[in-house]
Amino acid sequence: MLGVCYYPEHWPESRWAEDAAAMAALGITYVRIGEFAWSFMEPRRDAFAWDWLDRAIETLAAAGLKVVLGTPTATPPKWLVDERPEILPADERGRVLRFGARRHYCFSSPAWWEETQRIVEAMGERYGNHPAVAGWQLDNEYGCHNTVLSYVPHCLPAFRNWLLDRYKTIERLNEAWGTAFWSQRYGGFHEVDLPNLTVTEANPSHLLDYRRFASDQVAVYNRLQAKILRRLSPGRFLAHNFMGFFTEFDHYPLARDLDVVSWDSYPLGHTDQRLPMPAEDKKRWARSGHPDVAAFHHDLCRGMGTARWWVMEQQPGPVNWADFNPAPAKGMVRLWTWEAFAHGAEVVSYFRWRQAPFAQEQMHAGLNRPDGALDQGGEEARQVGEEIAALADSLGKRHQAPVALVFDYEAVWAFQIQPQGLGFNHKDLAHRFYRCLRRLGLDVDILPAGAPLDGYALVVVPSLPVLRNGAAEALADSDAAVVLGPRSGSKTESFQIPAGLPPGPLRQLIDMQVTRVESLPPAVRDQLTWGNKGYSIGLWRERLESATAETQARFPDGEAAILSQGRTHYLGFWPEEDFLTDYLAALAEARGLAVQRLDDALRLRRLGDLTFAFNYGDKPLPAPAPEGSAFVLGGPEIAAHDLAVWRKG
Repeated sequence: MLGVCYYPEHWPESRWAEDAAAMAALGITYVRIGEFAWSFMEPRRDAFAWDWLDRAIETLAAAGLKVVLGTPTATPPKWLVDERPEILPADERGRVLRFGARRHYCFSSPAWWEETQRIVEAMGERYGNHPAVAGWQLDNEYGCHNTVLSYVPHCLPAFRNWLLDRYKTIERLNEAWGTAFWSQRYGGFHEVDLPNLTVTEANPSHLLDYRRFASDQVAVYNRLQAKILRRLSPGRFLAHNFMGFFTEFDHYPLARDLDVVSWDSYPLGHTDQRLPMPAEDKKRWARSGHPDVAAFHHDLCRGMGTARWWVMEQQPGPVNWADFNPAPAKGMVRLWTWEAFAHGAEVVSYFRWRQAPFAQEQMHAGLNRPDGALDQGGEEARQVGEEIAALADSLGKRHQAPVALVFDYEAVWAFQIQPQGLGFNHKDLAHRFYRCLRRLGLDVDILPAGAPLDGYALVVVPSLPVLRNGAAEALADSDAAVVLGPRSGSKTESFQIPAGLPPGPLRQLIDMQVTRVESLPPAVRDQLTWGNKGYSIGLWRERLESATAETQARFPDGEAAILSQGRTHYLGFWPEEDFLTDYLAALAEARGLAVQRLDDALRLRRLGDLTFAFNYGDKPLPAPAPEGSAFVLGGPEIAAHDLAVWRKG
């Protein structure tokens, strides 16, 4: 099904019914509204103005549309900020951030929790049982604009209480943080400060715990809203919209309080801004997005643990927030939509219905231009709406992929805190593993550390420095071939080097030690030999020692580069894509998986008995369909920026 984001408060009321009818005619089912409208709902304290929202919901319902109602907590109104300025966040320099944009609140503010409870209860009481309200979106894009980590005075007692609950005694905290170093010992929890404004780098254990604390604050704040709406709006789903490549809080715990996980898909901006890649690749994918950007997040959302997932905001044209904002190539909005469905999305919702002619996002395209005419993205959405019927029975379903990739938010934080080498970026490493698997034509599930791994043939762990939540046990219990990337098991939960050296608890899978590591500057390259072929490597190298594990590859000086024992394989270096593709292909084939080395612009995805093929390139490509396949969409040749869907004959 299709959806769209709509802002009735932005347009004359005389236009609402016309817009609603046009949405329905375009094939749209769900309309998200309200998430930025607090000042319209409550122009001043306790003077609620619901009439306009009542009429907007009724207008949409009259056209047969279902409403996803957003709680408006991403945009506290000016009168509230003036009354209670203690809700505002502060940056790492301690500077309080002011009203005038959005997300101007601190997750640890007691005053903000009070105001959140008040507005969410008011909305729930008014609309909780409204027949047109199908579900709720809680807030909008938690943490956007670097607002997870805040450093205002009320964060300090909240953090100290969090530490007290975690460590119980100050002696245990001192031991965990290694405060013997630099004379940092604390005499009580009341002495612990926030880890900002230090002369040089703060204690890494202190930093990691503050990241954990801040992440927990987001999850508990979300739970506050969820509990209210569970009580006041039974039978309606609860959703939140995550962002691409955003890792400032751990999404997995928060998702446990949702019914629908969603994310906001902007492939062009994410490719330009958030994925390290050579300039020539950014140029190549400037108008299509990298072939593995949207798919990575689709698979990440699907693995969050809820039964349902959506794209809440799908890019319909040029955006406004990247350094450069090219228009999508003709066909890409349709391709992105079908790709989300191929990965199991229940709904793809476009942002937004009509481009706003004013304010911060006036350069952000919608399905319609500011003058009301349907834009290119709208025409492609209409085409998808017409095509959906042919595949409706297969969409929104789930099946287990043969390959699992373990993605961990704490791993991202650990390497941000102590990268040891410029360029050791966990998101880049994880995405590198993912795109190599996808270039081999393999479907991938992305899972949290500690998730059950039954039924997978191959499990890849790009890097997992801290083993928590039964992660080592889940890997040990699996029958899959397991690939461990560099620095896995390199830290304890309190961010110290394990007593028995890395890979710490992973030694139950492979009996080895990492006795030294080095980061390599760009001018220094090394080589390894595997399978009678040489590969260039850079950035990171480890010294691996084992009396029992088998050496699969060596560096020129004879030291081991890859060790394996049973079904477990450890890579002691930062893998380049040519090596990783070859290595993963060999492991997959050894586990009985069918590998297809695809053109680098072509990607596949299976959904039940359907196979989808997506051509991100600017030239036609043959569809890799078996002989006798029946095409449901497209045909044997896939045009540039187009797709094909088939069933085996």
